[in-house]
Amino acid sequence: MTDDAAPSGFFGRLASRWRLVLVGIGALLLLASPLWGPGALRRLDFFRVRRVEILGTRYTSPRELLDRLKVDTTRSVWDPLEPLAARVRAHAQVESVTVTRRLPGTLVVRVKERHPVALVNAPGGLRAVDERGRRLPLDPSRTPVDAPVVTAAPRDTMVYHLLGAMQREAPALYAKLSSIRATGADEIVLQIADLSVRAMTNVTLARLGDIEPVERDLMRRQLRPTELDLRYRDQVIARLP
Repeated sequence: MTDDAAPSGFFGRLASRWRLVLVGIGALLLLASPLWGPGALRRLDFFRVRRVEILGTRYTSPRELLDRLKVDTTRSVWDPLEPLAARVRAHAQVESVTVTRRLPGTLVVRVKERHPVALVNAPGGLRAVDERGRRLPLDPSRTPVDAPVVTAAPRDTMVYHLLGAMQREAPALYAKLSSIRATGADEIVLQIADLSVRAMTNVTLARLGDIEPVERDLMRRQLRPTELDLRYRDQVIARLP
């Protein structure tokens, strides 16, 4: 009896595996069809939206983005995603967004925000701006923004581009920068910790890097400057008390 049952069990398992393969092929064909696959799946309750995940937000309220999405449980994850992305992308704090599906019932929204690089004086108080000088919908009194205060003219976007590069490439230097103020049409003073650095508005991040070896040399000689001047090409002038 054992010998007769073994082939039956083997063929039963083989048939079960083939059924799984056929079901898998059928599902792939259904998903791969651009014409009728998503449309058919959209009508199934199994694919109704049950959850929305919002990732990448620091300054933007997830609730605010959920309100923009206007998604509820009557919607299918197979509905077009680009209209959802466009609604989130229209938010002034959002630089880019992608919306993907996680079957059976989750939408995943990945957001890249516009980061504040400076605080500027405006009617009603300080306002945050990004590296293009665009004002962001942030209220620093409610949302902590760790950024230097800039009193240079708002149209002077070179300053904001510098701050954006500093934030990405020299975060330690950016963390020590407390303010930038205009002192003339093309001149600014950067307050870096307790040191004032005078420069032109088109100063580069590489040029600011010249400060460090000068500071080390002055420290070695036990000298403490009141100001470093970068306005003159290939020179760093240290003004002492």
